[in-house]
Amino acid sequence: MANYRDIKGFQIQSLSSDPVPYAGSWSSGGNMNVSKSRQGTGTQTAGLAIGGQGPVVANVETYNGSTWTEVGDLNTAKAQLGAFGTQPASFAAGGYLGPPGITDTVESWNGTSWTETTEINTSRRTQAGDGSTTAGLIAGGTNVGSTVDGETELWNGSAWTESGDLNTARGWLGGTSAGSTTASLVFGGNGPYPSVVAVCEQFNGTSWTEKGDLNQARWLTQGSGTTTDGLCFGGDTAGGSFTAKTEAFDGTSWTEVNDLVTAVGESAGIGTGSLALTAGGQTPDYTNVTQEWAFPGPTASQLVEGQMWFNTPASALKAYGKAAGIPSTSWASGAAINTGRGIGAGVGDTTAGLIWGGYRASPAAQLTNTESYNGTAWTEVNDLPTAVQFQARGGVGTQTAALSAGGEPTPNNQTESEIWNGSSWAENTEMNTPHVKAGGAGSQTAGIVITSYAPGNENVEVWNGSTWTEVANVNTKGGDGAGFGSSTAAIYTGGERPGTVAITESYDGTAWTEVADLNTARVGLAGSGGQSLGMVAGGFQPPNSVLTESWNGSAWTEVGDLANARYGPLGSGGAQSVSSAVNAFVAGSYNPTNLTATEEFVASSAINTVTTS
Repeated sequence: MANYRDIKGFQIQSLSSDPVPYAGSWSSGGNMNVSKSRQGTGTQTAGLAIGGQGPVVANVETYNGSTWTEVGDLNTAKAQLGAFGTQPASFAAGGYLGPPGITDTVESWNGTSWTETTEINTSRRTQAGDGSTTAGLIAGGTNVGSTVDGETELWNGSAWTESGDLNTARGWLGGTSAGSTTASLVFGGNGPYPSVVAVCEQFNGTSWTEKGDLNQARWLTQGSGTTTDGLCFGGDTAGGSFTAKTEAFDGTSWTEVNDLVTAVGESAGIGTGSLALTAGGQTPDYTNVTQEWAFPGPTASQLVEGQMWFNTPASALKAYGKAAGIPSTSWASGAAINTGRGIGAGVGDTTAGLIWGGYRASPAAQLTNTESYNGTAWTEVNDLPTAVQFQARGGVGTQTAALSAGGEPTPNNQTESEIWNGSSWAENTEMNTPHVKAGGAGSQTAGIVITSYAPGNENVEVWNGSTWTEVANVNTKGGDGAGFGSSTAAIYTGGERPGTVAITESYDGTAWTEVADLNTARVGLAGSGGQSLGMVAGGFQPPNSVLTESWNGSAWTEVGDLANARYGPLGSGGAQSVSSAVNAFVAGSYNPTNLTATEEFVASSAINTVTTS
């Protein structure tokens, strides 16, 4: 039998006080003298902001922890350069000169003035830099014509040598500033424009290895820290959509922490993973604002999602996680979808969502529209190939790998399934029986379609990536309910079977078992999450409902209501992991007519006392 440490990676310890959340916070620092996009290096109390654009300048400023001071200019005005080193020994390599182009020049700073030194081998701009005056590197960037570059060059104190390329060529990327050429990290970027990536790679002195991706793809981002204590902050998610999102890296994966005070991109990222700053940049106007980052002070330990401990003075077993924050979480407004509708399908989360199909009430129409969400705006992408009112409740998969199945209006459409590859839909193998208003769960290669609104077509089918197979039916047949979980561990709840019901059933890969009912029976509700932690929202009781209920694996609890009552909203989808129960969205509605409003549900991590019964 596995123990808690094997499952979660934490050993339960006895502590005299609760640990501090792994969150950190941003606060305002001293304003710069010049409002520009910037590149920077150094520390939070000895920072250097070099050059800039808007237009291109040679301006350089130093920071002492509270005040910026103008110092000696670069010999050549430039922006978008690769900076590395610490104050007062730093380098500025390559960069953008403004029209007509890009440079290979390198300048070194001695605390007073800049001196031109050995040129890099390939002219470029928007590259990442790391290291010291005797052992530095630059990686990635864009060349003439804005062609993205994966080249890496190493500096040994006198000459530049080409080394192993990035696995994903890109420019406008962020990176750590550990002062090392044998342990550096780069992340995000575009490659090529307008594609924005979340890719993270680590350098070992010779070659690059892909690590865990950022949670939010972005370019014009900034970074600081080391390969085991890194920070990524700000950037642009798509064409002027600047973000305040901050993520911390522990050597394996990225965790979202507290946002910037002001969303910004192309700014100077300076410092460590625990003490950093961002200065200048675009908001989208050029700014001189400085923001400083700090983690909480030293403590017994810093909280990490899933951690559990015993608080000795309180004689209480406690745990830290997003699920504990659900009761106090409320829905917040998101960006409006482009085409108001309902009874369609959706997958993803609040930073990477996808919706498709559905029905528009006025003027009445079955829709093929597909829209993609980046957390800031919905963008219309390639339509479904056929006008089908898809009602596989919540859909199946992710923003870049989705599966759509069943629907209306004709019997021929009710067996269809289609695959989304991140940019377009393709016809897929048909199901064995028609499905209308079915529940969906799982992934694009391991999905499940649960029952149907149409009597006699109430089969359950699973998809293994190549074929559909009929499996055990739910105990109480009927459609228009919500499904979530996986193809071997699913939940199906609510719906019309016949009449509006609160029935919930759990699937173990072989059979369905009735478990605890919803608190409020309804049809046309959206569901997301996993078998042990899920949620449903909206629906029709009658009337249309604002209710949200959270599922903990054994019981339903009413939590924060929607702002808009919705019937048939396009939601985060039943095809997600447990995490989508704490990061979900709903968009549109069948009724009210042509609703375009999006609402987002993002639970904060919280400390909770563990009780047993």
